[in-house]
Amino acid sequence: MPDHRSPAELTVVVPCYNEAANVAPMVARLEAALRGIAWEVVFVDDDSPDGTIGEVRAIAARDPRVRGLRRIGRRGLASAVTEGVLSSSAAYVAVIDGDLQHDETILPAMLEAVRGGAEVAVGSRHAEGGEAGSGFSAARARVSDAGTWLAARLLPTPIGDPMSGYFLLPRALFEALAPRLSARGFKILLDLLLSARRPIRVAEIPYRFRPRQAGESKLDAAVLLEFLGLLMDKALGGWLPWRFVSFAAVGAIGVGVHLAVLGLASRLPGVQFEAAQWTATLVAMTANFLLNNRITYRAMRLRGPRLARGLLLFYAVCSIGAAANVGIAGLLVRQGIAGWGLAGAAGALLTGVWNYAVSSTLVWRGR
Repeated sequence: MPDHRSPAELTVVVPCYNEAANVAPMVARLEAALRGIAWEVVFVDDDSPDGTIGEVRAIAARDPRVRGLRRIGRRGLASAVTEGVLSSSAAYVAVIDGDLQHDETILPAMLEAVRGGAEVAVGSRHAEGGEAGSGFSAARARVSDAGTWLAARLLPTPIGDPMSGYFLLPRALFEALAPRLSARGFKILLDLLLSARRPIRVAEIPYRFRPRQAGESKLDAAVLLEFLGLLMDKALGGWLPWRFVSFAAVGAIGVGVHLAVLGLASRLPGVQFEAAQWTATLVAMTANFLLNNRITYRAMRLRGPRLARGLLLFYAVCSIGAAANVGIAGLLVRQGIAGWGLAGAAGALLTGVWNYAVSSTLVWRGR
């Protein structure tokens, strides 16, 4: 039996948000699963309003193997994992979700696989003997399956469950890859595998994905969009910021919204181009703000009164871009240089560039 005061060989990193009810059960399960292994657990909490960090500290006060990191003003699973791993001095690190859906009893097998030569051991729902269906709703299953299908075609490392959030690797390997990580979104394993820029020796350990017992799932369609942004970032070699890639993708949707509204308005009798362009601009700005708040700035998402204030600020600071949008597009139409569609697209593109600048510096600043 290892001494609780001895240095940990394995650090288990648990990123969490609103998982207060799961903290004590997680520690108890790790205690049972890791007998004979010197371990510690680091809960990285994104300032949960449900008192998650308080639960962690109450246990840490009597068990030195339990630590808690409270992050204020920062959110996101990938960045939480990165901070948790970099706080460790153990030879090996594991990442496991805080919702108890991952089977902690396979941790010794994962550790043994890495000790035996694998560079990364992955808890796999898709390896022979694994199971995913019982822990997923139909919507979550569709999101996960779509991501798995796409990732399997892009990764240099063959892996059955690249969307897994449950894995173990040497801390030294994580630290070597950390400078190249995007540290955004929910798919930190995929980020690691893509950042290695070479095939990684992976051992997949099957497990049964459990139904969630408490709290709420964080996986939704926005996670899949973040995942697509990660793939684009890696495909571009990181020379464009991940957030800009995401913002540009949302902006493309906004252009579609803008042109659709403009097209509808152009069919209404008596509607002048400038009025239609202002209407389309306002609708597109609103759509862009809401989508970016949900996707691009998910880790610093505005809620409640901040959401309303942020939207008003977004309108205010983007009014300059909108004025240029309408002015330039109107000039193109009046001079016969372009029709409504092309002129509207040119104006919308100008607004999109301006919106990115002010969004990053003013609307979501300091969140």
